[in-house]
Amino acid sequence: MTAPTHPLEPLSAAEVAAAVAVLKDAGLATPTTRFVSVALREPPKAAVHAGTGWDALPREAFAVLFDNATNTATEAAVSVTHRTVLSSRTFTGVQPTMTIDEQVECEQAVLTSPAFRAALEKHYGITDPALVMVDIWSAGNYGEPEESQRRLARPLCFVRTDPTDNGYARPIEGIRPVVDLNTMEVIRVEEYGPVPLPPTPGNYAAGRAGPTRAGIKPLEITQPDGPSFDVDGYTVRWQNWTFTIGFNAREGLTLHHLRYRDGGKDRSVLYRASLTEMVVPYGDPGPTQFRKNAFDVGEYGMGMCANSLTLGCDCLGHIRYFDAHLCDSRGRPLTVKNAVCMHEEDYGILWKHTDRRLPDAPEVRRSRRLVVSSVSTVENYEYGFFWYLYQDGNIQLEVKLTGILSLGALPPGETSRYGATIAPQLYAPVHQHFFNVRLDFDLDGVNNSVYRVDVLPDPPGPANPHGNAFAAMPTLLETESQARGNLKLETARTWKVVNPSVLNAVGEPVGYKFVPMDNSVPMASPDAWWRKRAGFVNHHVWVTPFAEDERYAAGAEGGGEGWVLRRVARVEAGSRRLQPAPA
Repeated sequence: MTAPTHPLEPLSAAEVAAAVAVLKDAGLATPTTRFVSVALREPPKAAVHAGTGWDALPREAFAVLFDNATNTATEAAVSVTHRTVLSSRTFTGVQPTMTIDEQVECEQAVLTSPAFRAALEKHYGITDPALVMVDIWSAGNYGEPEESQRRLARPLCFVRTDPTDNGYARPIEGIRPVVDLNTMEVIRVEEYGPVPLPPTPGNYAAGRAGPTRAGIKPLEITQPDGPSFDVDGYTVRWQNWTFTIGFNAREGLTLHHLRYRDGGKDRSVLYRASLTEMVVPYGDPGPTQFRKNAFDVGEYGMGMCANSLTLGCDCLGHIRYFDAHLCDSRGRPLTVKNAVCMHEEDYGILWKHTDRRLPDAPEVRRSRRLVVSSVSTVENYEYGFFWYLYQDGNIQLEVKLTGILSLGALPPGETSRYGATIAPQLYAPVHQHFFNVRLDFDLDGVNNSVYRVDVLPDPPGPANPHGNAFAAMPTLLETESQARGNLKLETARTWKVVNPSVLNAVGEPVGYKFVPMDNSVPMASPDAWWRKRAGFVNHHVWVTPFAEDERYAAGAEGGGEGWVLRRVARVEAGSRRLQPAPA
């Protein structure tokens, strides 16, 4: 196997195959075992930061397995270099990610179930389920014994009018199959009364949804001299930035070891950046909708749901693609071609100034940004993850939502206060999308501190005689419980990560500021368990924990949402000077 350019590069197809073979030879994978994921087990951070001896670092894999026969999950560490199992742990009472194979098998189990066919005929008069489509949904855990003792799914079902129709426009609201994924059997079909299929088609396919808009002339993006980036394996160099692209079945696209070259020296900024979880809570309390509370990363896997961007990619310009090497649930090789797209974009004006005394010599700097992106389809939704690196050192993550809403059906003449009616007898239940992002900062080293910054007015007094004074007030976050907080728009709240032992040109600690963009708060009941445990009673609370060694920050609802990491030119001085966090 070819040695990677950087020790944090994702596993190659050969390394994934080697790890699978080791696990099978060790007896950890039996005929009833599913390979949920096999990904790089990252080497110690100190070894990566050393910058030397990378070739000698062993390549290791971390695997998650699930045995359908025993309903147990196993985590295993494998030395790919030495072909040995380093460790393994088996757990009961837990459920790892549902695999792509299980999604396909679950659909077939429902379509061939006599109980489902009988309910389908009883409520909808459908005798042939050939046009029924079944989307796997996790059952969740609502305190029922079977939910902790079995691997369950509660699929949502829809009916197409023909094999290429958009079935999501015709949800089967009246029945819900419940599937045991260990045995791939429908254990029951829940019936909620006759709710007829919505009558209006909603096909979006080109040529069937009506004519496309005319009058758009070609827009060509050309780079005759090629791109400004250099690529070696999965390591990228662009405009003083150096970083490594990663990918795994759970998180999908990850970024590693981001450094910015300054004065001939590579300065570390972010050691690791990734999406760790995404929760989509629905707000309809009805019996067919209240269980829709998807954890799209942990339950489905952003990497396993990644698109191959060979065709239909919305990138323009000189594009560089990266493949993702995974495996299916039986350990067979699974490569997602072109899972990651990278290109450059012109981003308008970076800086401009016109001196009225020098009208013939305006100064302007164009902005160029590097885009690293991936798109995942989780049944009806598409999630586009776009990481932007800017020439001035800023970093931005934007999550773009597209695809199709998860819809519900209504009886004729009825509406729902928990969603908007979008067609006769068809509504879109209210819901939210929350993205939890792991940001492991290493600003000029690992000795970093986190501050919450609020802009507050000064009290009236001799120092504020005109009542116009306000200042940014930082609060050192020393513990996870102290770091809990909300998005406080009235104080323009931001967060700041600094290295108190490294000073910038004006004698202040170097740092990056975490700037939430368009955002939201969880619309949960004040009686929700997590509110009580956190000690919050405010309805509009947002929990943002910062662990001791890894900095975590929560994102927000999608549709063009995200956040920006901005370089801090200086921080507050005087009595508000930033102090190092306790060891």
